[in-house]
Amino acid sequence: MKVGFIGLGRMGAAMAANLVKAGHEVTVYNRTPEKSRALVAQGARAADTVAAACHADAVVTMLADDQALEQVLLGPGGMLKSLRAGALHVSCSTVSVDFSARLTEQHAAAGHRYVAAPVFGRPEAAAARQLFIVAAGEPEAVGAAAPLFDALGQRTFVVSGTPKIANLVKLSGNFLIASAIESLGEALALVEKGGVDAHQYIELLTSTLFNVPLYRNYGTLMADRKFQPAGFAAPLGYKDIRLVLAAAEELRVPLPFGAVLRERLLALLARGGEALDWSAIAKLAAADAGMARD
Repeated sequence: MKVGFIGLGRMGAAMAANLVKAGHEVTVYNRTPEKSRALVAQGARAADTVAAACHADAVVTMLADDQALEQVLLGPGGMLKSLRAGALHVSCSTVSVDFSARLTEQHAAAGHRYVAAPVFGRPEAAAARQLFIVAAGEPEAVGAAAPLFDALGQRTFVVSGTPKIANLVKLSGNFLIASAIESLGEALALVEKGGVDAHQYIELLTSTLFNVPLYRNYGTLMADRKFQPAGFAAPLGYKDIRLVLAAAEELRVPLPFGAVLRERLLALLARGGEALDWSAIAKLAAADAGMARD
């Protein structure tokens, strides 16, 4: 399939590379052209503009937020005007539910197909083709995207015929991940102040009660105090918690702990944590306990 790929951060670059490996004809675009070089060496083509990446059967976007995706869609030579009729847009970005609904309307008006397909997994999972994909859209469009999903992830969950529902599910998942990170950070502060070794504690937890990748991966980062390079940067985590709270407000669903997470992540950013992984909120729990953390 002829595929355009827009957004070559750590996640996007790994995903685009897997599409190349799967035999798709991939054209990549990023605002910073240097990020295309490694992919070109692997067999991709580099586009100088968004429009040049849209000469394809499908375009996959993996961008940071609503604003970045909106700029790609509506900016000069944007996707809405550049995609041919019938072309497919697969948005893997974690964006707001409201924005996803607007995308659905805009693509329909332009004669395009649109599938929301946010993913669960960090950059190392993306590189290993181990992402979990949450997809929603018209059945025909989701079916057309299936070869791309097969190249990107280990399993695809089709949750609805309405694209915005995939974004709601993704945001709810990130809310749960952040909740686990915060509670794990608090528990670590408790036992470490009591004299328990952090690595031993994580080994105990992940060998018994919480034998799952989420606790193992984030627990190891916390025990190692290794928050850079960020697999998922704190500003993105803060953005996602704000988005899940907005969705909850729209649906009139109280999320009391969501407010705690918003304040926690905001405090991390206020202390200069923009470049840190969002699991660095564990440092705040330790600081609250009177424990110095580097």
